[in-house]
Amino acid sequence: QVQLVESGGGLVQPGGSLRLSCVVSGSIFSINAMGWYRQAPGKERELVARISSVGSTVYADSVKGRFTISRDGAKKSVHLQMNSLKPEDTAVYCCYAGVRRSRSADGDDYWGQGTQVTVSS
Repeated sequence: QVQLVESGGGLVQPGGSLRLSCVVSGSIFSINAMGWYRQAPGKERELVARISSVGSTVYADSVKGRFTISRDGAKKSVHLQMNSLKPEDTAVYCCYAGVRRSRSADGDDYWGQGTQVTVSS
């Protein structure tokens, strides 16, 4: 089985910071792109940030300059450093990873269960 577990969400005041982490475990041959999506009540799911296997990054315009995505040397975890948080950042954040489970397998997307981020005074 392949599992993704997020951590680091919580309640923070506007202007504060949080660091989200997502750890991938299970039967893994390799991991391609990893990233974070978020969804707030009444809004469409939005790509927050993505990082490729070689470190190329993509950010939503709304978080550029405030959020930073990274992955560890083993490339089995991904992190999202969130600074200067705003109330509009409030959402459930879900991580994903493109995982190849064997040399002969195509990559499939796997998702975490999500972690709540609430920005409020």
